[in-house]
Amino acid sequence: MLFAYYIKKNSLIGDARVGQLLRDMSDAGHELYQVQCPADVKQGTAALLSLGGDGTFLLGARIAVSADIPILGVNFGRLGFLSEMKPEELMSYIDSGDLKIDLRPLLQLSLSGAECEDFWPYAFNEVSVSRVSASMLGIDVTVDGAVLPTYWADGLLVATSSGSTAYSLSVGGPICTPDTKVFIIAPVSPHNLNVRPLIVPQSSKISISLRSRDEYAVLTMDNRDYTIPVGAKMELSLSVKDLKKITSGQSTFIDALRSRLLWGADVRNNKEL
Repeated sequence: MLFAYYIKKNSLIGDARVGQLLRDMSDAGHELYQVQCPADVKQGTAALLSLGGDGTFLLGARIAVSADIPILGVNFGRLGFLSEMKPEELMSYIDSGDLKIDLRPLLQLSLSGAECEDFWPYAFNEVSVSRVSASMLGIDVTVDGAVLPTYWADGLLVATSSGSTAYSLSVGGPICTPDTKVFIIAPVSPHNLNVRPLIVPQSSKISISLRSRDEYAVLTMDNRDYTIPVGAKMELSLSVKDLKKITSGQSTFIDALRSRLLWGADVRNNKEL
């Protein structure tokens, strides 16, 4: 089989574990080549291997979606929530065929009133806006034309169900299983006592505009940052594109919550005590 692989950190290129993985796959009869952008992907490529951590996976996702190929995250990083496969496990899963493809939804952003270099309109985890100084933002949001109360906050994010365990989790959003067809709207450090994260159907059309004493704000899409004028308008919706995420047939979302995020870690849950 033909595999592409993506590495974000140059330090990993000479890593002994990476070299061993590539040799093992080559010895097993697989062909591999490195890519840095969608144009590098060769016809007939079975999948993209993201070698690194979750940040590498998010950058690799742009290549995979643009080339319309699946992506498999091999963890050489820390948390490994998205890049869940250990390098020493990969060959056994490929040989056994114990892999599956999950179709994960993407957010699509239509941006007007701003010019962003190397802009890609899709996000796997979330789209967020945030302040650039001490002045808070006034964030006006509509959902399918219904006007929400203005958020006064450091920022606001809109997350997919896949992104419920990312930035959204950090600001108090709910955990959703990846197959939940919802978006999460959550303020970042709101200066209100009566606002909560809001779950809406992923069929919703979400519009965002800003008020601020500053001229600019920061737009973040997964781990890509852009500086935009405060007067910019944002329209968010479900993308027609999906991310094809390869997982092992044995892994589950609940297992990942327990092993990566230590969900339920409590001395009373240790059956060995």
